Amino acid sequence: MIGGTALAAVSVLTGCGEAKFIENPAMAYRELGKTGLRVSVIGFGTEWMERQDQATCTAIMRRCEEKGVNLFDCWMGNPGVRERIGDAMKGHRRQWIIQGHVGCVWKDGQNTRTRDLALCRPAFEELLKLFHTDYIDIGMVHYIDTLEEWETVSKGPFMAYMKELLAAGKIRHVGLSTHNPLVGIAAVESGLVEMVMFSVNPAYDLLPPITEFMSYYKGDERYEGRLGGIAPERARFYRLCEEKGVGITVMKAYAGGRLFDAQRSPFKTALTPTQCIHYALTRPGVAAVLPGYDTVEHVDAAVHYCSATSAEKDYATVLAKAPRCAYDGACTYCGHCAPCKKKIDIAMVNKLYDLASAQPTVPDSVRQHYLALKHHASECQDCHNCEKRCPFHVKVSERMKLAAKLFGI
Repeated sequence: MIGGTALAAVSVLTGCGEAKFIENPAMAYRELGKTGLRVSVIGFGTEWMERQDQATCTAIMRRCEEKGVNLFDCWMGNPGVRERIGDAMKGHRRQWIIQGHVGCVWKDGQNTRTRDLALCRPAFEELLKLFHTDYIDIGMVHYIDTLEEWETVSKGPFMAYMKELLAAGKIRHVGLSTHNPLVGIAAVESGLVEMVMFSVNPAYDLLPPITEFMSYYKGDERYEGRLGGIAPERARFYRLCEEKGVGITVMKAYAGGRLFDAQRSPFKTALTPTQCIHYALTRPGVAAVLPGYDTVEHVDAAVHYCSATSAEKDYATVLAKAPRCAYDGACTYCGHCAPCKKKIDIAMVNKLYDLASAQPTVPDSVRQHYLALKHHASECQDCHNCEKRCPFHVKVSERMKLAAKLFGI
């Protein structure tokens, strides 16, 4: 066992002798939209397990358990990796919330995306078998990046199959993975999904909607003329998820490691894993980030976020001082404005104002969150001290007046 007796901090034994997950006080947890699932803010993206042996896979999952991680995503159809994950999970099923994808199968030695139910049905049953379970917590509609495909899938036999699995209790919730915010918006508005796995990081947020994920990996030419702040479609998607109670889990938080390298980053400066995680977790609607791990040390590096100092989490100062700053004038909810002498939670007021002002009328859920704050925008005294601390030169006092007018207090 890695980490000695640390596992005792995160599990108890049930009557059937199976370990049941309980929250680790060293980990932070969030509600995943309206699913009723409470997930660790640091999860586990298992893609790298395709290149690991059983011992390494088991060691990584045990380290995750010790650290309080309770969520993982498995999109791969590869039966070998499914078996490794399943064997590592034996006796520990109740400690995990599983995102399992429907629509990725193993064909001709490759992971293959398909909507052919003749292939999807046996692949899902195999997933249950190899995971040694009779249900998946979140059945994920695998990887849709065009509105045309979403239209076909959402109104066709594939979605009917997802509803069949839901009714049978083989999945408990329906989710979707996409890299395109327009697909995410359409899915959320349809009411068919309860959560979305989406690619979130400060570099991708600058880009317009894409229909082919590999275009993300093109060179800096994709960013020429586009370093003007977060793309409006992405901002709308985040706001809509927050408003509708659709949770977001995050893939590609590190942009494939590109953001760790100043030469490869579009900002021409380097961020750390902790800074990338914090950026993702400050987006509206986001519940958890799912990094990939090759070693137990990678788990530790991600989980360090939960004990990191404010300085370690500070992505805003780094981006503001970057040779190619992209967020000037825009609130990123980073919290540099604090402390306010009137104790206004400025970042939260700004977030709620952005959520509300994007709608024709203020959503009642957003209004209630605002009213529940101990201090409101109307208490702002125009001291401008917060503006002096803001890395992105946001005109906070003006925004407080707008928020007070919008919410009436």
